[in-house]
Amino acid sequence: MAILIVLILPACATRPTLQLGSRGPAVVTLQQRLAHLQYDVGSANGVFEDGTRHAVVAFQKVNSLNRDGVVGPGTWAALDRPYIPRAHYNPYVGGRYVTGLEIDLSRQVVFLTYRGGVTRIIDASTGDGSRGPPYSYTPTGRYAIYRINSTGWEYGSLGALYKPAYFHGGYAVHGSTSVPPYPASHGCVRTTVAARDRLQPWLWVGMPVAVYSR
Repeated sequence: MAILIVLILPACATRPTLQLGSRGPAVVTLQQRLAHLQYDVGSANGVFEDGTRHAVVAFQKVNSLNRDGVVGPGTWAALDRPYIPRAHYNPYVGGRYVTGLEIDLSRQVVFLTYRGGVTRIIDASTGDGSRGPPYSYTPTGRYAIYRINSTGWEYGSLGALYKPAYFHGGYAVHGSTSVPPYPASHGCVRTTVAARDRLQPWLWVGMPVAVYSR
C-alpha cells in the first residue's frame, strides 16, 4: 500500500523576511503587491532598494504597523488583508472631477486621488507640529497648487527643495534626500527625489490640495 506524505511548508519558507538589500522572486512578489495596492514602489525589479523601502514604510503607516521598512510576518499578513484608504474629498473644478492631492498628517503619507479613490500612496515627512521660528508645522486646510518647479532644486534658508510644488505661502510638496518615517520637516511635505519625479506628470497649477489630520 502506497503512503502519501504531504509536506506543508511553514509560511516563513515561502515568505522570507525582506529588507533593504534583499533580492529575488519574493521581492518581485512584494513589489507587485505594493504596486497593485497603489503604493509608489517604482519598478518591480526584484531588488529591495530605497524606493521599495519607502513603499513598505508607507504601507506600514497606513496599516498602523511598526514603521521599520522590514517585511516580516506582521507586514506579510497585513499585505494579505490590507486596509484600503479612501479619499477624503472628490474635487470638482471647471465643471469636471479632477485629480487631487491629500496630505494625511496622522499617517505621514501623500495620496493622489481621483473620483473618491486613492490612485497612488507616497511616503512623506511633514512638520513636527511646533510653531515659531524655525517653522515646523504643516497647516491643515484646503488649498491649490499655485507654482511648480519642474526642473530641479531650489535653495533657501531652511534647506534644499527638489521640484517644489507650492500650495500655500511657502509650503510645498517637494523631493528631499531625507524622508524619515516621522514628522521632520520645517512644514513642507517631503517625498523622496525619485517619488517626486514620478509624481510630476500628475501635478498642475490649480490642482486641489487637502491637508488634514485624522
